[in-house]
Amino acid sequence: MIICGVKLTHDGGVALIDDGRLIFSIEMEKIANNPRHTPIDDMQIVVRLLTEYGYGLKDIDRLVIDGWGRTHMVKPWGAQEVLVELAPYRRGLLDDNLLRPYTSRFLDLEYTSYPHYAGHVASAYCSSPFARSLEPSYILCWDGAMFPVLYHYDPIAGVMDSVGAVHHMMGDTYHTLAQHFPPFDVPIEWPHTLTLPGKIMAYIAYGNRDEKAVDALRTLYGEVERKVFPGGRTTDDQLTEAAGRRILQLMDEGLDVVGVSPEDMLASIHAFLGETLVDGLRSSIEVDGRGTRNLCLIGGCALNIKWNRDIREAGIVDRVWIPPFPNDAGSALGAACCELLNADGPKHLTWNTYSGPALAASEALPGWQRRPCTPAELAARLHEMGEPVVVVHGRAELGPRALGHRSILAPADAPDMKQRLNEIKGREDYRPIAPICREDRAPEVFAPGTPDPYMLFDQEVRPEWQEKVPAVCHLDGTARVQTVALDDDAFIHAVLEAYERLSGIPLLCNTSANLNGSGFFPDVRSAMEWGRVRAIWSDGVLYERA
Repeated sequence: MIICGVKLTHDGGVALIDDGRLIFSIEMEKIANNPRHTPIDDMQIVVRLLTEYGYGLKDIDRLVIDGWGRTHMVKPWGAQEVLVELAPYRRGLLDDNLLRPYTSRFLDLEYTSYPHYAGHVASAYCSSPFARSLEPSYILCWDGAMFPVLYHYDPIAGVMDSVGAVHHMMGDTYHTLAQHFPPFDVPIEWPHTLTLPGKIMAYIAYGNRDEKAVDALRTLYGEVERKVFPGGRTTDDQLTEAAGRRILQLMDEGLDVVGVSPEDMLASIHAFLGETLVDGLRSSIEVDGRGTRNLCLIGGCALNIKWNRDIREAGIVDRVWIPPFPNDAGSALGAACCELLNADGPKHLTWNTYSGPALAASEALPGWQRRPCTPAELAARLHEMGEPVVVVHGRAELGPRALGHRSILAPADAPDMKQRLNEIKGREDYRPIAPICREDRAPEVFAPGTPDPYMLFDQEVRPEWQEKVPAVCHLDGTARVQTVALDDDAFIHAVLEAYERLSGIPLLCNTSANLNGSGFFPDVRSAMEWGRVRAIWSDGVLYERA
């Protein structure tokens, strides 16, 4: 069966699955230097992308569109307009079946839509190791506009159950409360608010958890929760965006803690939400009582590496899985995965991290010289010159993190490299730089040093390494680690292996290669026109500005 998934709204994208194998998943922001979070404006892009990979609309067995809160919209399709009817954001008015299909048509083209939360949950499970081994799993989904809802999927029975909300705060609570305090207390409009959680998560390293502030937040939340849900435990039909917005509004209006610095308040908001999440998750799984020891995390809040670490270390389950596309970057793929779960046959997806758009052909700018360059020679240049290099290689990564194919790589041993990279990218000076590290060497440098191939968990930099790799050591002694095994990516592994032979250091700095506010560079010429790094490596060729 050939399934095409489409996400129309912010972080728009198109994904294609052929007989359980992912052919591509491409977000609009990764095409032609589009702005971050670009929606699909013209649905003709679906036909264009299918054609690029040798498919046509007539080849598609199931066209599936991600659901949304706004369930009706008009979209251009080439020279005409079509009325789009979508599934709801999380559930219907009566039916609590997350995987309920909503069928419709564009003119003579039939399609199916699934709730937005269903796409998140399906992508998490289908991409997980649990799906391949037919193991059941809990799936916790937490998005900005909804509560963190826990589901349980049994692949043998083919049953998806809603366990319930682990607490009653929307993901937007994080940045909304943080916007009371500097430096986040300045006006900012959506969709730019989508960038705030990552910045807040970095900035809290300046502060400390304050017990008075956390207690005040707990008290406020308890009072507000009782106002909105006076009956206590909620049923699935009560978990609406309207209820979440009301809770958020009351908390936003009621936040009033005196005598605590802005830095400590931000750290305390983070701590309060993280502790409430872990406690609620533990309680929900204990009450559910199935004994399942697997957990998938999905939704935009699963980009919070510190909460992810806290969940993994809490011992609630044995294994935690997060795909590299937990936010809406994975929603087109998730819509397609809903059909996998509903169809007969295997529920697991065969996929590769580097299934984004291929590198577009482009002409080099005048003044740039080119020469062949092996991974080992690239490592030697990084070591000898101590300068960043843009790497645009093969197909792009899935999801929002640059994982070595649309990256800027640099040595991590220079104390000023973090500042240099942030200046190059036009980012705030408190933003951390991630390490990309050989998987087999990670336990020596980081604690716990577990494999983390998608930069989705916080790890401690071991004290004896903090002075050796200062550029990737955040203010609180942590790092957002990407580990690379030979099977993950032979090119990046070869660069890291060669670099360690020269330097004794098994890692490099890794940050995304893109225009500020845009998706990854789609071609070599874009990096040249940007011009802030004087060397670019692409598919065995090194380009250097004369």
